[in-house]
Amino acid sequence: MRMPTNSSKLRSEQAAGLSPGRLREAIRAGRYRGTTEGLAPGYLQANLLAIPAAMAYDFLLFSQRNPAACPVVEVTDAGDPRITDIARADVSTDLPRYRVFRNGECVREPESAVDWWREDLVAFLLGCSFTFEHALRRARLPLRHREAGRSIPIYHTGIKCNRAGVFSGQMVVTMRAFPGSAVAEAVRIMSRFPRAHGACVHVGDPAQIGISDLQDVSFGDPPVIKTGDVPVFTPCGVTSQLVAQSAEPDLMISHYPAHMLVADVTDEQSAGC
Repeated sequence: MRMPTNSSKLRSEQAAGLSPGRLREAIRAGRYRGTTEGLAPGYLQANLLAIPAAMAYDFLLFSQRNPAACPVVEVTDAGDPRITDIARADVSTDLPRYRVFRNGECVREPESAVDWWREDLVAFLLGCSFTFEHALRRARLPLRHREAGRSIPIYHTGIKCNRAGVFSGQMVVTMRAFPGSAVAEAVRIMSRFPRAHGACVHVGDPAQIGISDLQDVSFGDPPVIKTGDVPVFTPCGVTSQLVAQSAEPDLMISHYPAHMLVADVTDEQSAGC
């Protein structure tokens, strides 16, 4: 695909034809600022959380104790936004949009984090469930939100995470509804991707995990649920953002919801790791 000139912007359908590296290049140049959902199908996508080094060990321990909600795929050195394992990228420039927090309050939602980066920041890259959606589509399983042109529905739950140091809170989940006959296959496929949250945490009645109304989403768009569908809930990387936010670091940088880092690692390379 021919890249547009520096002054032009990429539409979502154009971005969908780019490799991960070319997509990050377009983002870095300011040519694409949209969601990464559905882009670079078959490649790992990752959430971003950057916090002061003084809190980094506690968060790493929190991630180890809650691997489904916080599957760490790479960690940077303090002050260095570059990564080399899942991609050769700069996490301060290579995501379409960011959120900046001061003492737990969101103060900016910039298109670049360069001006906010600090010498003591440690960045955690955490797997995202967008990764296994390509495998679900390969198996011809429906993704209702994608079919309707909506964002994935996201919910707070009553599932308590295991505490580590200053970090504690409840798990956040995404929900995908599948026909009852397809649930077992969907769960089997998702379970192959532990670096993208892996197996579901609940199937069926949302009230059992503290969700009273599926149409009342915490983030994203209300779901599309057809007759005979069963809701399937998977841990979500937003958990890390909310848990870290509640710890009130003096500076925290995260991805803007659904605006992820797209890596060079394929979904199959990350499967079973």
